[in-house]
Amino acid sequence: MPNADNWQGDVLRDLRGTPPPQRAQSHGAAHGHRPAQEQQPQPQPRTGARAPGPNTPASSPAPAAPPARMQRPARSPDSRPVVDSALSGTARRPRQGEPAAARVSRAIRRIVSSSAAREVAEITRTAERIQQPVTTGRQIAVTSIRGGAGKTTVAALLGTAYAHYRQDPVLLVEADPALGSLPLRLGAETLRWTAADLADIVEPQMSLLDVTGYLVQLPDNAWLLPGSQGRIGAMLDTAAYERVMVALRRYFGVTVVDCETLPAEVARVALSAAQARVLAAPATLDGITSTYAVLQWMQGLPSHMIAGTVVALTSTTSRPGIDVEDAAEKLRSTGATVHVLPHDRHLAAGGALRTELLARPTRLAATRLAAEVFQLSQKRR
Repeated sequence: MPNADNWQGDVLRDLRGTPPPQRAQSHGAAHGHRPAQEQQPQPQPRTGARAPGPNTPASSPAPAAPPARMQRPARSPDSRPVVDSALSGTARRPRQGEPAAARVSRAIRRIVSSSAAREVAEITRTAERIQQPVTTGRQIAVTSIRGGAGKTTVAALLGTAYAHYRQDPVLLVEADPALGSLPLRLGAETLRWTAADLADIVEPQMSLLDVTGYLVQLPDNAWLLPGSQGRIGAMLDTAAYERVMVALRRYFGVTVVDCETLPAEVARVALSAAQARVLAAPATLDGITSTYAVLQWMQGLPSHMIAGTVVALTSTTSRPGIDVEDAAEKLRSTGATVHVLPHDRHLAAGGALRTELLARPTRLAATRLAAEVFQLSQKRR
């Protein structure tokens, strides 16, 4: 586990690939987990094999034992609702992202200024960037350095945009099993199989149809792999995460991973393995300060790390306490790309994401962000 007094150094060392200092007991052993190499299934001796006879040359090698297959779970997990029935009635009707007066004023300005054609042209160019073909699946990790930064909302917006514009299957992975909210944001009703479950099930010979049978289907050819079933204490270790991500990569053109907040172990692994990274940050003074410090540390990493990082600056209120554009320019000075997501009443409500209720500026900003991140992911193998 990272040192609480120097977690920044742990993040920096892990992303660089430097081995951690030796400790009396590893993090995995302290929690009852064996190291990854010990978890790999070992070849079992073949049953019924004959012992070497008198006519068998002593130097003849024994037949190679077939590799052991992963064992499927003895019992399928039960489906659980994303929102408990006792709480489902507490949600209010979803709101539009911006007030009616603002929508009317915006429509009038578009007509008077004749900006509609320019806006359509921009959307078309952005869509073309998102629709570029891929030779291998692109993995995009979304994380933050604190809770409440809009990390899950950004992951849901990205996954929804890719699913809308792309023809190949899109996967959203919740690698934040500690009561993560990605299934709720994506409108999933029930959960069954989790990332930890699938890590012990997926096999190379499976077809896409086999794999999607364990996933939650979403609109527009998108799929969700939850991190938990909403249970407190659910865990996802790095070995299971790596196993499931390597296995699923060939089935999906784009995979968006909603990670834990830094410096969690799985989040660090996801950042180092992804072709592009999104760092969600709230448009507040403390959020900007912390994010700027992290980006400065990333400047000491290999250049592709910060070059492949996009900061999603989320406005949590309609009147932020900082100059958002000035703050964005300060963050850009580190070499990272910065996109601003404006305040949106629909997103602020925290329920299921419905794109038709998003404010138009939010939809445009989210699409630009998706295109930028995808372009950066194309630059890395």
